[in-house]
Amino acid sequence: MNLLFSNDRRGKYPPSLYAGQNPPLPPFAPQRGEDRADVVVVGGGYTGLSAALHLARAGRRVVLLEAHRVGFGASGRNGGQVGSGQRLEVDDLERMAGREAARRLWDMAEDAKTLTRALAAESGVAFHPGIAHAARTVAEVVHARANSERLARDYGYDEVQPLDREELRALVKSPLYRGGDIDRGAGHLDPLALALGIARLAAQAGAVIHETSHVHHITHARRAGEKSIVQTGTGRVICDQVILAANGYLGHLDMGVAARVMPINNFVVATEPLGARADDILAGNIAVHDTRFVVNYWRLSDDRRLIFGGGENVSYRFPRDIAAKVRRPLEQVYPQLRGVPITHAWGGTLAITMNRMPLFARPAPNCLSASGYSGHGVALANLAGRLMAQAVMGQSEGFDAMAALSPRPFPGGAALRWPLLVAGMGWYSLRDRLGF
Repeated sequence: MNLLFSNDRRGKYPPSLYAGQNPPLPPFAPQRGEDRADVVVVGGGYTGLSAALHLARAGRRVVLLEAHRVGFGASGRNGGQVGSGQRLEVDDLERMAGREAARRLWDMAEDAKTLTRALAAESGVAFHPGIAHAARTVAEVVHARANSERLARDYGYDEVQPLDREELRALVKSPLYRGGDIDRGAGHLDPLALALGIARLAAQAGAVIHETSHVHHITHARRAGEKSIVQTGTGRVICDQVILAANGYLGHLDMGVAARVMPINNFVVATEPLGARADDILAGNIAVHDTRFVVNYWRLSDDRRLIFGGGENVSYRFPRDIAAKVRRPLEQVYPQLRGVPITHAWGGTLAITMNRMPLFARPAPNCLSASGYSGHGVALANLAGRLMAQAVMGQSEGFDAMAALSPRPFPGGAALRWPLLVAGMGWYSLRDRLGF
């Protein structure tokens, strides 16, 4: 079964608040017959759109193939949080790669944030500063303070303010948390609006975008002078280079990547407009995420709805009642919203890796891949697209720095990763419920 078609109607956006509020772009024609390109990009989310945009602006002939609509996947469904740094905190990065490499990775992630804000501004998408990190335990509050001090001292980043219980409670009107911090250098935006905006920019730059063009098979060039062939259901594109940008929807296009990247499903709801009640939810237009293993994350929309994400599953299928699944953590965080009407509920597929760092890889001599952002992809995916575009043009230093942290394969590889991850997530979900 293919995750591309397990939970969604072909060529249709999910029933999200974003899809309801953003007029879609005019459809891009499906790929038909035979075409030629310098680079074929597989996937029309942030990664693929950013790669196509940067390659087209550099004068390359780019063909982007998307199985549904641009921004259909995680790029158009996520919580809209543009976070600082990598998915791992700097102390974990230092243990993994050393102080020097950790600093470079931090700087690259800050560059990703700058790039994303610039793309949003060019696309006319509003960026709202501020992400609070809500801690459940005293130990987590202590860690948040130490992390903010470390970032300021060793990384020159002084945008994170630690918060005690009362300070956090003044911003995040929930009784559930002991404190945390707020990062004024991070922020949030409408994720589908951003994806549509980058697609518009890429098309204006000369990238050829084909929607409803499912890639079934890729024949990679194996020696100099050969071409690659990217096969869709209605034709093929012959090219010099291939960029894989399908993330959790990659399927069986490359089993080496699939062994290291695990698709999981996450779920989001939007309430009815809250009006003045929104003031009892958040003080100011900030976003929030907490410290649960299965993270809760939320923010207010421009029309004062609560957009709340919570709950995951490792399955091909979304649950039948997404609203009920997400309502439980929503009402735990905000008991004052018990019974609030939910107007939109949707799921999406993201991808994680064993070490929660993205997988940058070269699956074939003329093929680049980036995926597995592990819930931290709004900024990093845009950077990944630019890094792959630069690597195609012979400037691979940034791509190689990320590839050096290549995550291990999941135990059992692509064949056994699902049941083993189900068992692992069940254990961590139990820890969340018990408050560990």
